[in-house]
Amino acid sequence: MAYFEWADDMVIDGGPIDEDHKLLVDQVNELHSATSQGAGHSVVASILQRVITSTREHLAREEALMARLGFPDLERHKQGHEAFVNRLDELQQRLQGGGITVASQLSTALRDWLSLHIRRNDKELRKFERQRDRERQREQAAAQRTGPVRAAPRRLT
Repeated sequence: MAYFEWADDMVIDGGPIDEDHKLLVDQVNELHSATSQGAGHSVVASILQRVITSTREHLAREEALMARLGFPDLERHKQGHEAFVNRLDELQQRLQGGGITVASQLSTALRDWLSLHIRRNDKELRKFERQRDRERQREQAAAQRTGPVRAAPRRLT
């Protein structure tokens, strides 16, 4: 059994955002497996660098999507992203300084942040997008019912 498993309640878009999340989940599991087998310290630097790169790319993609959709909580979401990236950078600095518990701290931080981030914060984006789509559908349906606006016929006098 994996340390952190992807679950249906984590699906956001069925596309690139979910693929990014799944990649990060895989990286968490790779790190945890190595740590469990006593090899965490020897692979943590490599995995941490990939996690940082993947996370930065994902967050940029996610923020661009939010901006494109007009997501109202984009700034708050960005602040959460920045705090997490700062945490990853801090772990990398501790590792470079000889920290021996970074592998387990990284596993836990990634698992907890991803679970919380996806299930709470990213669900807000999903909810917003669905609401926006429903409103557009209602507008389109209303426009179809009323048809095009026609000018009143002119009367000849």
